[in-house]
Amino acid sequence: MPLRSLLVLAITTASGALAEEIDFNRDIRPILSENCFYCHGQDPADRKADLRIDTLEGATADLGGYKALVPGDPDASELFYRMITDDQDELMPPPDSNRALSKEEIDLVKRWIQSGADYNKHWAFVPPVRKEAQGDIDRNWARNTIDQHVSGKLSQEKAKA
Repeated sequence: MPLRSLLVLAITTASGALAEEIDFNRDIRPILSENCFYCHGQDPADRKADLRIDTLEGATADLGGYKALVPGDPDASELFYRMITDDQDELMPPPDSNRALSKEEIDLVKRWIQSGADYNKHWAFVPPVRKEAQGDIDRNWARNTIDQHVSGKLSQEKAKA
């Protein structure tokens, strides 16, 4: 495949991802894994504040009149508040952790909470599902399943292989 076609495919795939719905495993889990799960994950020996946010049940548990996560309402979610506060004693991740969330990551978490904060099983526990290639497939060029998906995507973007 010519370099130009590969670049077109990469750019269209990236721009399409921006318009897609937020996916917990693809978009949110990596943020929480990198910045939150070390202290608020599955290991009870390392868990801080008796708060577990790697599961929906843990994240939405009553913490004495408030919850870390209130699906649909970032303003009522302590998790979101702790990401945006100016109070260095309450900011998460803590400044001394040498971790920090970007504005884009915070915005993504906010939009995820607003959209209902769906948690999905880890991808390793989800059986794979074969997707059919979309678009007009150039059968003269496409020799295998991957080629069919690339050809279909290129046709949707009105590009040539």
